[in-house]
Amino acid sequence: MKKYLVVIAIVLLLFSCAKNPFTGKSSLNFVSNNELFPSSFQQYGQFIKENKVISGTADAKRVETVGMKIKVAAEKYLNANGYSGYLKDYQWEYKLVDSKDVNAWCMPGGKIVVYTGILPITKDDAGLATVMGHEVSHALANHGAQRMSAAQLQQIGAVGVAVATGNKSQETQQIWQQAYGLGSQFGAMLPFSRSHESEADMIGLTLMAIAGYNPDTAVAFWERMSAKSGGAAPPEFMSTHPSDATRIAKIKSLIPQAKAEAAKFGVVFK
Repeated sequence: MKKYLVVIAIVLLLFSCAKNPFTGKSSLNFVSNNELFPSSFQQYGQFIKENKVISGTADAKRVETVGMKIKVAAEKYLNANGYSGYLKDYQWEYKLVDSKDVNAWCMPGGKIVVYTGILPITKDDAGLATVMGHEVSHALANHGAQRMSAAQLQQIGAVGVAVATGNKSQETQQIWQQAYGLGSQFGAMLPFSRSHESEADMIGLTLMAIAGYNPDTAVAFWERMSAKSGGAAPPEFMSTHPSDATRIAKIKSLIPQAKAEAAKFGVVFK
């Protein structure tokens, strides 16, 4: 049984690496868009039915306009880098939803929601582009599918631990399972999630810059977000997100790269 689990894990790893067009790196992914997108679109449709979508207002129009510019920027970047068919199955939508939550998200396949609660912090189109560029980047980099893939490997590992300790006492089995659970969570899953956030920041900066929004403004947005949270966050090693200080410092270091990419498309910032 242990031998079969190892073989399964190796096969999954060997045949599940997809190249990220924005980083050039291989990423873990067992889930295809053909599997993921239909479910994503269905869940999005259900969410839209059950929540208050705002339309016809200046804010709703801004969400759609900024979203379209980010989409066009993604297309420009991907086409220029040899990925012209990358977005063929995307079905873009941009909705403003009435909610006090300070949040926004993009589901796999380009389904985007911005909550009204975040607008006082975005303040302007550049702040909104920072948010939407970041969220769209999660979808473009297939982070949802990668998290699902990592969870599958985590489950396989748990089964392997159970099999390996099957002849031990109940107490010993529980100790090993608990150790594996904590180790895989803090040593793998949470760092994996934080890396996705940093990657989405990097890609998002590039997209907003190509779309014509100065990436320097992203720093001010994240500073406002940090002030809004009031420092009420768990230690970074226990979080799915980088700390505010880590994120802001990293964004500052990435701005020259984003501007350089935008310059390739004729977008230059002073």
